[in-house]
Amino acid sequence: MVITMSYADEIFKQNINDILENGFSDEHLKVRPYWADDNSPAHTVKKFCIVNRYDLSKEFPILTLRKTNFRAAVDEILWIWQKKSNNVNDLNSHIWDAWADEEGSIGKAYGYQLGIKHKYKEGEFDQVDRVLFDLKNNPASRRIMTNIYVHQDLHEMNLYPCAYSVTFNVTGNKLNAILNQRSQDMLVANNWNVVQYAILVHMFAQVSGLEVGELVHVIADAHIYDRHIPIAKQVIEKEPLPTPKLIIDKSITSFYDFTVDSFELVDYKAHKLGCKLPVAV
Repeated sequence: MVITMSYADEIFKQNINDILENGFSDEHLKVRPYWADDNSPAHTVKKFCIVNRYDLSKEFPILTLRKTNFRAAVDEILWIWQKKSNNVNDLNSHIWDAWADEEGSIGKAYGYQLGIKHKYKEGEFDQVDRVLFDLKNNPASRRIMTNIYVHQDLHEMNLYPCAYSVTFNVTGNKLNAILNQRSQDMLVANNWNVVQYAILVHMFAQVSGLEVGELVHVIADAHIYDRHIPIAKQVIEKEPLPTPKLIIDKSITSFYDFTVDSFELVDYKAHKLGCKLPVAV
């Protein structure tokens, strides 16, 4: 049986090839990240401003060339956008532990910013509830957007936001979104974020009576760490596997009623990396 490569796999392969073949190496520059095992500088090869478009009405954009932990990705996006939390004790994975203090807080970052209420002429809303209000009451608005890169609070964030703003736009009956990201570790986190924000668009669309449209992902600094390059080359040489189908509990009408169990990927099979990735911090 011949398997057609999913669009998510195709985009990922193109991105990795482009970075490796045409990217800029910062090996001669002073860089902030370092390798956790020996404290040596963690250099990268990068491309400036990669823009990827995913039509969510055609497929759910999860990779098969390498496995993405679907449940953990969904759990994190709910932690940020639904729980609006900045405490790792509200999260089921340990991916944020390195940035948490002794109480589990990551400071005034991510979910904290989404939960702050702001005054509008229609009343007080936090950023998530404002999106929900506009999608239901004014879907033609060109002002449906969020931003968690708040300069006045950066000094109290344990990690500056990477994926920092989303612009929502309704075209006809379809909900589209643009995710802006200042920096991305392509091998480790690219599909993780794509999966998360694809789920987020599905959530907002369902509770607003809309269909899903496009997710556009804009990455300012798309990079591969030097120690990840051999692994990245191996990943893009793998054969694609069948694209899974996303099933969502259609009985849910409130954004705050979704749980990780509200989403199921049917027949998701993907290649494992086969090794542990070195950690750059």
